[in-house]
Amino acid sequence: MSLRFAGRKKGMMKVFDATGKMVVCTVLHVEPNVVTQIKNEEKDGYKALQMGAFLAQKKQRLTKPILGHFASKKVEPRKTLLESRVEDETGYELGQQIGVEYFNEVGFVDVTGTSKGRGFQGVIRRHKFSGGPAAHGSGFHRHAGSTGQRTSPGRTFPNVKMAGHMGHEQKTTEGLAVVKVDVENNVILVKGAVPGHRNGIVFVRKSIKKELCSSKKKAQGKK
Repeated sequence: MSLRFAGRKKGMMKVFDATGKMVVCTVLHVEPNVVTQIKNEEKDGYKALQMGAFLAQKKQRLTKPILGHFASKKVEPRKTLLESRVEDETGYELGQQIGVEYFNEVGFVDVTGTSKGRGFQGVIRRHKFSGGPAAHGSGFHRHAGSTGQRTSPGRTFPNVKMAGHMGHEQKTTEGLAVVKVDVENNVILVKGAVPGHRNGIVFVRKSIKKELCSSKKKAQGKK
């Protein structure tokens, strides 16, 4: 189990590794997240850590339950809240700030974000259809073709790929290599691209698949 952190995607850049090879990276600005609630098995039924990120807007834009939640914990209101399961919650306290130093010894991370919205798109762009022949005698060029068959069954089955809304979905890119962690500037450089637009909110955590693979290798090595 690992903590999730909320940050912002600031853009992309190129850096050179130790061998002189150019690496395309995404810049993630992750300010210290504040512990806003500690959940335990006795009261909540499970162990988890709730953290807040980004200072909230005007208080009149927040609901009374949210304001009451922060007031009871004596923590300044935050714009984004996220929760992470933990094995032991006793090592944390309310108001504690956890920054990017958490990723100092981490090799790979998973990044979750909301993909860019593309509006209404046809099947060529949305589903990568090849379309029909480009000749003048072709009956269609950039259409999906028949979807309802003939008399039998005479209807369109569910889940047929058609034109429609594209993008603006939650996506997760797994196993991104951590190139650099800049604690002073609260920045993490990860290799490759992550979902979302510039300044979009992203959630970062230790890569689950990489952790499972490394644990399996250690277990095989002991055998």
